[in-house]
Amino acid sequence: MPAFLRPRMTDWTFVVPVLAALVLIVTWGRNLPGPIIVLVAVLLGGAVLAAVHHAEVVAHRVGEPYGSLVLAVAVTVIEVALIVTLMISGPEKTQSLARDTVFAAVMITCNGILGLSLLLGALRRRVAVFNPEGTGGALATVITLATLSLVIPTFTARPGPQFSPAQLTFAAVASLALYGLFVLVQTGRHRDYFLPVDSQGRVIDAEEHAKPPTNRAALVSLGLLLVALVAVVGDAKTVSPTIEAGVAAANLPHAFVGVIIALLVLLPETLAAARAARRDRVQTSLNLALGSAMASIGLTIPAIAIASIWLEGPLLLGLGGTQLALLALTAVTAVLTVVPGRANVLQGGVHLVLMAAFVFLAASP
Repeated sequence: MPAFLRPRMTDWTFVVPVLAALVLIVTWGRNLPGPIIVLVAVLLGGAVLAAVHHAEVVAHRVGEPYGSLVLAVAVTVIEVALIVTLMISGPEKTQSLARDTVFAAVMITCNGILGLSLLLGALRRRVAVFNPEGTGGALATVITLATLSLVIPTFTARPGPQFSPAQLTFAAVASLALYGLFVLVQTGRHRDYFLPVDSQGRVIDAEEHAKPPTNRAALVSLGLLLVALVAVVGDAKTVSPTIEAGVAAANLPHAFVGVIIALLVLLPETLAAARAARRDRVQTSLNLALGSAMASIGLTIPAIAIASIWLEGPLLLGLGGTQLALLALTAVTAVLTVVPGRANVLQGGVHLVLMAAFVFLAASP
């Protein structure tokens, strides 16, 4: 065994993701007793923490904005695979699954993660500072993707909030193209727009006092990150029957199950963003929040467009009236937050209240 792996074999960040993945393999598709559900839930929480650790190792090695991009894309790819799998296995119950999941991801990232990051950053030094050019471009991309994919279907000539095959193809190609263009801008010509800045707007050197991990250590962490994320999403699916039973017992809408699962799946990004904000890297936190929202739409819509070739039944993508109002309010509020490049606790609190409103209205529509 390579020497660099020996200490990792006894480290919880190595053991927990592997155990969570093994439990996922053993329990997948089975009816589980209460004690096993508790074990899966504990390992799920451990896998979330391990994912954050390994994401930070990879981010430290590759630097920003690549680090936040790795975590956002990795989580979203696995989430998309889960959505498509569920839609194939139960099409009669999942006609609106993609819409509900993507909308939940947008609200959680653009209000929950963004608001928490701004609040923590402002509490650290009174004002959270970030780059309005990069953040503004990311926000504009999120709003455009959300409108094309979730708003337009409500107002098409077809019966029901759905696209025609041609319209869905256009939305998928446009989503993928916009996301690809953003990634090129973020990692290429305007990479400096997405780097953390100080109170005078100067770029902060990334982790200048800490020695970066070796390439080999970063590759091991990348592998363990993927294992941890697979375990997070899979174990969230495993405990979903228990969540569904609890939601039904509480007389909540069935769609609220999707909100709970989205919250679980996005926990690694939430914790990573919070830790970055506490280290005065608010821009990194915003990269994670908006990058996750963008990836969720930009990768989910093309994936379900391809899956719709063999899926039966209508694919409902258009939002309802309450959801449209929340999305519009989020877009306007986020623009006003981002334009100055500085935010205080008020802006963070406003976004967190919008997040609370989303959760409350999902539970009590």
